[in-house]
Amino acid sequence: MDFSFTESQTMIQQMVRDFAEKEIRPNIMKWDESQEFPIEVFKKLGDLGLMGVLVPEEYGGSAMSYDEYIVVISEIARVCGSIGLSVAAHNSLCTGHIMYFGNDEQKKKWLPKLATAEHIGAWGLTETGTGSDAGGMATVAVEDGDDYIINGSKNFITHAISGDIAVVIVRTGEKGDSHGMTAFVIEKGTPGFSGGKKEDKLGMRASETACLFFDDCRVPKANILGKVGDGFIQAMKILDGGRISIGALGLGIAKGALDCSIKYSKEREQFGKPISQHQAIGFKLADMATELEAAELILYQAAYLKNNNLPVVKVSAMAKYLTSEVAVRNSNEAVQIHGGYGYTKEYPAEKFYRDSKLCTIGEGTSEIQKLVISRELLRE
Repeated sequence: MDFSFTESQTMIQQMVRDFAEKEIRPNIMKWDESQEFPIEVFKKLGDLGLMGVLVPEEYGGSAMSYDEYIVVISEIARVCGSIGLSVAAHNSLCTGHIMYFGNDEQKKKWLPKLATAEHIGAWGLTETGTGSDAGGMATVAVEDGDDYIINGSKNFITHAISGDIAVVIVRTGEKGDSHGMTAFVIEKGTPGFSGGKKEDKLGMRASETACLFFDDCRVPKANILGKVGDGFIQAMKILDGGRISIGALGLGIAKGALDCSIKYSKEREQFGKPISQHQAIGFKLADMATELEAAELILYQAAYLKNNNLPVVKVSAMAKYLTSEVAVRNSNEAVQIHGGYGYTKEYPAEKFYRDSKLCTIGEGTSEIQKLVISRELLRE
């Protein structure tokens, strides 16, 4: 069993690190405070092939594996969780849904522009009244000739305003029926389709979040992904990969929190020596690093299973759960290690602290992950 990076993975890691230091780090707090969605950064990431990481080359993508994907997301999130989140959502949700469930014509139509970030992707499942209970969605599509007419709304949608293409899962059958939902691709500019007001969030503030609205929105049947009624089943499969994606996001935030804690603890002196030399701080760093290593191992185990088309539901849920909680714990300890300075925006600890919490909520809460894990255990 080889735990080392390949030469290719090492090169990708360095490329992403260099990009993050040059294009992202200097602007982090400006974007955070203004809630600016820096779309030009994503265009540059598209030029590097990082907005279509998993997309096959025939559709304009980079055709990398989930191993490289973890490297990309975690190294970006190590510097800025917001940018990492948007890259993850674009790659694994909208682009991933079309890649896995679109027919060849649909893939040729939409994937090349998504893979280069000429188009930014959004993905809509959550609604105001249905968070974890996605099967109870109220947004409905009614058949009308060669089209479906959609009415309703989705909320907490990444790139709802700036997105050019959205994959949305809506109800085409009875409420609560897992075979009563269908996935549609909807393009920006479609009459009756619009984005709402940007959410004013605690963290991840440079990653755009808003509602999607559908008012007699007419969508052709040619825009259905897979079969009518398969949308919910598709979404659950997409979220299996999405858990690896959010796991990579949490991993990066946890690494960034440890990075800044080590740096500060070496510089800050109390009682005549750097605080890193005091056992109270040294033990915190040891705990942070150990939990981080364990989380990274299980995340790459999930990637191995996904790469080899092996059952991944349980392990991806474990990876998402553990990396998310480690991100929160490491960020919390980072603030503590920084002391009063950790509570100010002069140092990066407070931003990791704010950004990390989303990891335990988005794409399935920690409680939902435990539900999935326990259910899978009882099936074995």
